[in-house]
Amino acid sequence: MIKVGQWLGYSVIGLVAVLGLFAWIGGAINWNQEPPYERVQSWGTKGDAQGRFNDPTGVAVTADEVFVSDARNGRIQVFDKQGRFQRAFGQDRLGRPMNLAIANGKLYVPDYFKDAVFVFSLAGDYEQTIKAEDGFDSPGGVAVRPDGSLLVADTYAQRIVHLGPSGEVLQSWAGAFSYPTDVAPAADGGFYVADGYNDRIQQFGPSGKLVRKWGGPFAMNVFGPFKGWFATVTSLAIGPEGSVFAADFYNDRIQKFSADGTFLTAFAPPRQPGPGHSEIGLAIAGDGTVYSANFKANRIERWQPTQRP
Repeated sequence: MIKVGQWLGYSVIGLVAVLGLFAWIGGAINWNQEPPYERVQSWGTKGDAQGRFNDPTGVAVTADEVFVSDARNGRIQVFDKQGRFQRAFGQDRLGRPMNLAIANGKLYVPDYFKDAVFVFSLAGDYEQTIKAEDGFDSPGGVAVRPDGSLLVADTYAQRIVHLGPSGEVLQSWAGAFSYPTDVAPAADGGFYVADGYNDRIQQFGPSGKLVRKWGGPFAMNVFGPFKGWFATVTSLAIGPEGSVFAADFYNDRIQKFSADGTFLTAFAPPRQPGPGHSEIGLAIAGDGTVYSANFKANRIERWQPTQRP
């Protein structure tokens, strides 16, 4: 009887554990706090003509225009909000432009091949080349602080570096990243880091002190629809209300979080045959519209919140 009682006790414990696991997994998949977004427009296909792309990797927006890093074509292309081509520039300077930033009427372009951040006017005129005084190693993303200094995701150097306007190193954070791909400013003066191959987002305060981090367990790729987990974060963008959007590259989707990392929703283009590798770059317009670079399809996509009936 004692053995039967022990067996029943262990069985109940095992059943509770299994039910708890299923509940946890179900919670990780379902229960969006906000409705997802729907794709309302897209443009582009593969090629080197105007309006075509070869591996688009970054997006930035103004009130009227959309700027795209056309990476393997070594240029920036500019469109109006309806996707009509306006102009292209940078072909004489850029190697492989990555995630973009716009601040103070200028476009900042980190270049993965040239180990520099190029600065252009929004009209496309070249203004400046910024290199870290101790050198970059394939920078992937940039953010501009209110004082004009830069935060750069120095991807292969495994660090985030804070630079003065001429490239002087003001501060550097390393040791906690695995190929950081992008950096985005927080409303409090801090910043968020897309910690690429650690599959997480790290948030830092204005002084550079770690505030929090979130992502999948053990800082490893988690494939599937699990909310708040990633399979390589490649881009970050901040919404007008301070929410954080993340390109979850190998999961072919975009995830949205509150400023403190609470999961809000996720959305994705329809699945296509073969490997994914779709949503790689992000930008958020002032009205909350999301623009993304679809790496696999060589196109730009525009997303808006799904309207509940």
